Amino acid sequence: MAVAGHPGPEYTEAMAIVVNRQTKLTYEDYIHFPDDGRIHELIDGDHYVSPAPGTDHQRISRRIQFQLYEQLEKPGLAEVFDAPTDVHLTQIDVVQPDLAIIDATRRYIISPRKVNDAPELIVEILSESTATRDQSLKRDLYQRAGVGEYWIVDPGTHEVHAFRLSSSGQYEPAGTYRESIEFRTERLHAVVDLTQVW
Repeated sequence: MAVAGHPGPEYTEAMAIVVNRQTKLTYEDYIHFPDDGRIHELIDGDHYVSPAPGTDHQRISRRIQFQLYEQLEKPGLAEVFDAPTDVHLTQIDVVQPDLAIIDATRRYIISPRKVNDAPELIVEILSESTATRDQSLKRDLYQRAGVGEYWIVDPGTHEVHAFRLSSSGQYEPAGTYRESIEFRTERLHAVVDLTQVW
């Protein structure tokens, strides 16, 4: 068997599945994608590749992650993961969000290799190569998968657009934030000071 991230001679297209007459790649295909420094994701069984994020992107990600870590992970309430961490949502959906928050009561979804279900919060930071995908395909995927809250961080406008899952299972716009943004569930609470992010 090939090591995850490295293609081996055993790799064949037979790992894919057919849904509504369309061939869909699965997690078994995903683990054989090359470890080439780029970001590989599966959305609805389609393979998407993005270049490694730039320095501005990583700076913003680190500053948001630090605040969430201090308020949620450090006191033992949740775990904060940054990219590249595989989040395996369905057989044909595997993504690497910029940040993912998992409530400590749901640690069972975290395996040594990946996260195996929907996080409580996912944060994506827009870049030229991923903006359209983050605002459409991924938003739809995270809604279907039951991700409770989704933040889209726009470095160009210094804004965060938040979406929260309603009782009907649909994302509802929760506002556009410029100064600070709050994340709250029954157990978790954190406030990110956006003036410390840009």
